[in-house]
Amino acid sequence: MSVETQKETLGFQTEVKQLLHLMIHSLYSNKEIFLRELISNASDAVDKLRFEALAKPELLEGGAELKIRVSFDKDAKTVTLEDNGIGMSREDAITHLGTIAKSGTADFMKHLTGDQKKDSHLIGQFGVGFYSAFIVADKVDVFSRRAGSAASEGVHWSSKGEGDFEVATIDKAERGTRIVLHLKSGEDEFADGWRLRNIIKKYSDHIALPIELPIEVAAAEGEEKPAVEWETVNRASALWTRPRTEIKDEEYQEFYKHIAHDFENPLSWSHNKVEGKLEYSSLLYVPTRAPFDLYQREAPKGLKLYVQRVFVMDQAESFLPLYLRFIKGVVDSNDLSLNVSREILQKDPIIDSMKSALTKRVLDMLEKLAKNEPEQYKGFWKNFGQVMKEGPAEDFANKEKIAGLLRFASTHGDDGEQVVGLAEYLARAKEGQDKIYYLTGETYAQVKNSPHLEVFRKKGIEVLLLTDRIDEWLMSYLSDFDGKSFVDVARGDLDLGNLDSEEDKKAAQEVAKAKEGLVERLKTALGDSVAQVRVSHRLTDSPAILAIGEQDLGLQMRQILEASGQKVPDSKPIFEFNPAHPLIEKLDNEQSDERFGDLSHILFDQAALAAGDSLKDPAAYVRRLNKLLVELSA
Repeated sequence: MSVETQKETLGFQTEVKQLLHLMIHSLYSNKEIFLRELISNASDAVDKLRFEALAKPELLEGGAELKIRVSFDKDAKTVTLEDNGIGMSREDAITHLGTIAKSGTADFMKHLTGDQKKDSHLIGQFGVGFYSAFIVADKVDVFSRRAGSAASEGVHWSSKGEGDFEVATIDKAERGTRIVLHLKSGEDEFADGWRLRNIIKKYSDHIALPIELPIEVAAAEGEEKPAVEWETVNRASALWTRPRTEIKDEEYQEFYKHIAHDFENPLSWSHNKVEGKLEYSSLLYVPTRAPFDLYQREAPKGLKLYVQRVFVMDQAESFLPLYLRFIKGVVDSNDLSLNVSREILQKDPIIDSMKSALTKRVLDMLEKLAKNEPEQYKGFWKNFGQVMKEGPAEDFANKEKIAGLLRFASTHGDDGEQVVGLAEYLARAKEGQDKIYYLTGETYAQVKNSPHLEVFRKKGIEVLLLTDRIDEWLMSYLSDFDGKSFVDVARGDLDLGNLDSEEDKKAAQEVAKAKEGLVERLKTALGDSVAQVRVSHRLTDSPAILAIGEQDLGLQMRQILEASGQKVPDSKPIFEFNPAHPLIEKLDNEQSDERFGDLSHILFDQAALAAGDSLKDPAAYVRRLNKLLVELSA
């Protein structure tokens, strides 16, 4: 046994302590996944060695035949997993095994509910494979040496999965990592060759390097102990290189869990081989749930990149646009050089062609999901909808295709769920309707009850209700869909086109002419508060509303800019009034200029509140309202 030096005891990161407790108590129903997770990590370590060895072939000295070995000792009640991959230094072991070095940790902990079933799903979203060892082991020893370092620079990491771990420097002759699991009482079933073989075949058959188990053979003459030979248990061929007809759904699902470090099956996947001018294979997955760092645009993302089946990069960002950053998968190219780097990827025209094709493939996959599995697509949209809304701004070439995948709430429903697609909206549009109408706001309740919708309710016209913070920005990039233009019902002078009869239009013109005097009085009273005053064609029940100028920023965009500390361009609303409303009739008959001014400002402020805006001078509003109440009670 190697002599241990520089031995020290260190405490786990707080999050790891919580996580270990969760792993041990939440995944008891599926304990065997510990082996899948450890084999996945070992496979990653071998991939990283292959890549580093492209530039430094000497790293492969002492063992160019890369493999994973799983063994067991029934008497000692241990399971051992060993790889000859990249290995770890002392610092690596402390960093990777003592802390969760991943963005989103705080969010992960915040989402823990105490419900073991729900929390086990969260583990999958976060991806913490190594710690699953403690589901079956009450002590874990890790012996490792990084490729290229001296034999004296090995490390021994040990923990019982409680508050701390020990780390010491040791001599280790071979590079790579050996993990020894000391099984808990009652977990002896895993110290069995038949059981381990079945787990490997079930979860890790797709791993593209040999996973070996020991088999005993008869002792040679003159020897007491039987000899041990190693047998490859898995197929050891890259899944994405095999014909689709030969691959079962279960294999696709397990491969996803391997590359994504997820505990749940994917929602959908697409496997494709391209031949001709470009030659590459791709296997793309849509996850079931969103990771915690989804909205951190700078967080690591991208596909695993292989060149001629040699692993090159873990998170190649150049093959998909940013709005599809949730997609997991593998791309294996025959047309890229093995010494490819992130900088080269960004400049290579081949990448642009592949990116365009892979993006289209993902969008086709989502279209198919939306068409064939609408309930599944609902779940997808709930998890990834806001990220998809970044698409029209980033991917002009696929804008129409992305628009078809968008989902919104509308006046057609009553629960605020974003389930209405644009094609569905147009399919039930009114005869003669040549526009897609929408309204943005802060909350569903606010937009659903907005006075701007009154004329649409009266005429039975459906309006999309947009309440995500990104929606107004999104609509600035969507001008039309299927030949029909988008119209913000709170912006400009509303024109319902063919949905208004000639009689309606003529009557509106006559009313506007008859109320010219009131328009001028309101302009004088409201002064610089408004850009314009006019008779409204939108209102049936409310006395007044504030409309936005055609070129002005809406409330959502103004709030976003203000929150980010940017200067917001000055703009004034358009005050529209309903000439048939009793309050407006009273206002029109008011003789006192002072009282007329107070009532005009009260109506203006109420319209601002109904639009979800804040008042510029709340004290003045309260003063005018109190004055009016006193007069009414006198």
